[in-house]
Amino acid sequence: MNIPETSQPRIVIIGGGFGGMNLIKKLKKTDYQVVLLDKRNFHTFQPLLYQVSTSGLEPESIAYPLRKIIRKQKNMHFRLAEVHRIDTQLQKVRTDIGDLHYDHLVIATGTRTNFFGNKTIEENAIWMKSLPQALNIRSLMFENLEKANRTEDPVKRKELLRFVIAGAGPTGVELSGALAELRSNVLQADYPDMDTSEIEIHLIEGADRVLPPFSPQSSEKAQKFLEDMGVTIHLETFVGNYENNTVTTKGDLVLDTATFIWSAGVTGASIDGFEETSLLPKLNRYKVDRYNRVAGFQNIYAIGDIALMETEDFPKGYPQLAQPAIQQGKNLAKNFKKMLRKEELEPFKYFDKGSMATIGRNKAVVDMGKIHFGGFLAWFIWMFVHLWFLVGFRNRVVTFFNWTYSYLNYDKAARLIVRPFKQNKIIAEED
Repeated sequence: MNIPETSQPRIVIIGGGFGGMNLIKKLKKTDYQVVLLDKRNFHTFQPLLYQVSTSGLEPESIAYPLRKIIRKQKNMHFRLAEVHRIDTQLQKVRTDIGDLHYDHLVIATGTRTNFFGNKTIEENAIWMKSLPQALNIRSLMFENLEKANRTEDPVKRKELLRFVIAGAGPTGVELSGALAELRSNVLQADYPDMDTSEIEIHLIEGADRVLPPFSPQSSEKAQKFLEDMGVTIHLETFVGNYENNTVTTKGDLVLDTATFIWSAGVTGASIDGFEETSLLPKLNRYKVDRYNRVAGFQNIYAIGDIALMETEDFPKGYPQLAQPAIQQGKNLAKNFKKMLRKEELEPFKYFDKGSMATIGRNKAVVDMGKIHFGGFLAWFIWMFVHLWFLVGFRNRVVTFFNWTYSYLNYDKAARLIVRPFKQNKIIAEED
């Protein structure tokens, strides 16, 4: 790996997501050697992936080079690598570019898509956990629109113009809303010889309401927003399979579609090398104490979505959202500094800043403690918060310009098929 030998304690961080990035930013100019490993050379602002997939933003607007975060820091190094295994006995990380010894190890690998053991859906559906996958959705969507525009077969056209999304969590709701806006505001002008009212958007959810983690009030508002925008919602419906362009459910619903997007769940992106006492196999999350130490270890930590910290308020662990990862990264950095000074460590305390989801233009829902509201104010707050947490001044400016342009012109500028969609690449592009 060509990492310099050092007398400083070495911290190896696996993953440049919200947790890993906030940790490494707070470790600048410390007496540690810090090595960041990631299989991509950029941080992705995942909450806005759906806007890339629906042509609202260019991909570079929500990506930030990891090397830019650590530049001019002599104690920090980045290596583009895929981690295969942790040797906890020898304290080594085994990767596709070699092995690396650690004094402290931080696992911040986040999540991957969960198909609940259904291999057929995994092989045939498309999903969105990374920037390349968001571009896959964009390419497939516009390729199918082009095919529908030229076909003379009404049955085939219906299949091409039907978009089905499984999972009505924030990702599914935001995708559905963005597709509905694209249909209403853009596609009629782009395809004047096509009847865009034929475009169908179906959202399938196994629970009895959309946005199950949100308050009932916000779920009700979100459902009304979506239905007013022309999205067909199927509640208490479980997808059984997707094969030969046909979605079957465990009920009577059958939908023929060339675009089936799976957003029905995630599981931890764990790494081999741990016993079940440390890694909870059903969840693929590492059990950690109040200092984010993995159970059974004093020098291995897990933060963000991959970590499960049981507390009285959150007996099943903190929600797999950006805020817990950001706050755990900052807390762990503070504790690493305390270790150098031989001070008492500070246990992690989560400050719940609420949950929010946007459905479309002037339409969003926000839960903040016992306060629940929706509409324009919620939408404005959603925009402000997401702009604030985007990494890099340029990204904020570009995103703000894109959103302003789209708002004023009812347009989405990034309607590009940059590369043809290929199904066999999607699994390899999983984050």
